[in-house]
Amino acid sequence: MKFYALIIGTEILNGRREDKHFNFVRDELKKYGHELFASFIVRDETKLLQNCFELIKADKESVMFSFGGIGCTPDDLTREIAADIFTSKPLERHKEFLKDILDRFGERAYPNRVQMADLPQNSDLLFNPVNNMSGFSLENRFFFTPGFPEMAHPMIRDVISKLCANSPLRHRVTLLAKTSEETLIAKMRLLPPHIELSSLPMFIDKKPNVELSLSGYDKNEVREYFAMFEDELKKNDIEYRLL
Repeated sequence: MKFYALIIGTEILNGRREDKHFNFVRDELKKYGHELFASFIVRDETKLLQNCFELIKADKESVMFSFGGIGCTPDDLTREIAADIFTSKPLERHKEFLKDILDRFGERAYPNRVQMADLPQNSDLLFNPVNNMSGFSLENRFFFTPGFPEMAHPMIRDVISKLCANSPLRHRVTLLAKTSEETLIAKMRLLPPHIELSSLPMFIDKKPNVELSLSGYDKNEVREYFAMFEDELKKNDIEYRLL
């Protein structure tokens, strides 16, 4: 699975609100040995959302967590665009969600709040523990939640726990070496594509250092390739420590 976070809100980009979703998703996935593949913070703008959804849909391994834009105000565009991109069908009023809205608001649900029940066809509801105004999902891969963290985060926490309960864990090993990246580039080129490499150059006491990290699903394989870098550092008498 490749996990995407799509955080929708002009108010985040113009500084009226601070984003609280990225750190949450990153840390929640980390509990299960997973990482975000990509994260986007975007405006409430139709073409931009269409492009983001198309990009994510095109990845056959994608799992998306979308935050925001599923209310009933004119700037809430997510439901309609999601229907167009992911189902190629018009919105359809979800009977169960409509009942929940009417149970909560009665006649005050009309004419606006009932629109929240207009969802992409074949949507499954995501339980909202705050006020029972649901999020929704498509294909058990694309998850749409409100922008409010107190509502969205319990929904996504539950989703991640179910998706990742039986999925393989990634194993990561990391070192910090008192050298530049240049010293290890030749060895980096020997890594197979399925071993993830992270190389972070930095200066410590005005001297070059590099934090090198490898991760993958086969623990023994990851450690075998990691030993290749340790051997290179030892051969060149370069000091390093494990993190």
